[in-house]
Amino acid sequence: MMLKKVCNIRSACILSMRKLSTDVQPALLNNDVKQQKNPLDYPDYFQVHNIFTVKDLFNARVHYGHKEGSLNDNMRPYLYGSRLGHLIFDLNITAEHLRKALNFTAHIAYRGGIICFFNRNSLNAHIVEKTAKECGEYAHTRFWRGGIFTNANYQFGAVTRLPDLCIFLNTQNNILTQHTAVRDSAKMLIPTIGIVDTNCDPNLITYPVPGNDDTPVAIELYCKLFKEAISRGKAERMKFSQENS
Repeated sequence: MMLKKVCNIRSACILSMRKLSTDVQPALLNNDVKQQKNPLDYPDYFQVHNIFTVKDLFNARVHYGHKEGSLNDNMRPYLYGSRLGHLIFDLNITAEHLRKALNFTAHIAYRGGIICFFNRNSLNAHIVEKTAKECGEYAHTRFWRGGIFTNANYQFGAVTRLPDLCIFLNTQNNILTQHTAVRDSAKMLIPTIGIVDTNCDPNLITYPVPGNDDTPVAIELYCKLFKEAISRGKAERMKFSQENS
């Protein structure tokens, strides 16, 4: 009788242990999946699509281009039309390109890449420099000396790490000539994001974003959006490090 009672208790313990293991195992598996989640498997892992709307672009005057006579033929696919002699961007196309650029920026920040902002418009230089400082990244808003990327080791007298991403808030040195760093980045295979106005050439830009590159309110919006994308990427990187430490 005593032996039968012990066997029953043992059987009950085994059943309860099996039930416990089946309950815990899915949780452990789910935890492993969560820790091993790869951002590259998701089209918008950092949810950058909800940072802005087309109305935000319109309110920031992103749709305003230059006069018709200054149009670069490569910018025709991004246009909605013209009004009173000034070209108008299609903001639906701009929003699509901008979201791709923000997503790429967040991935670079997530992987600990170096990001450098560029701007040659003295009116907006302070905004760009302030944004880069707040992001913990870098900015260059002065004259660009040729060879900084293509001959960096000689220029700085040491082995130099180049940026992992260059963000151009405007891609022109002036109305007629392109920023030299756009060409240098292409030569060194550095990915680039560029706000390209109607007088710009988007061919050498990895992620061209058609839009106004002059108006301060538009530049402020771009800076705000890129700052948020970088912040989201770095926050996810920190979260991943804490979970795996």
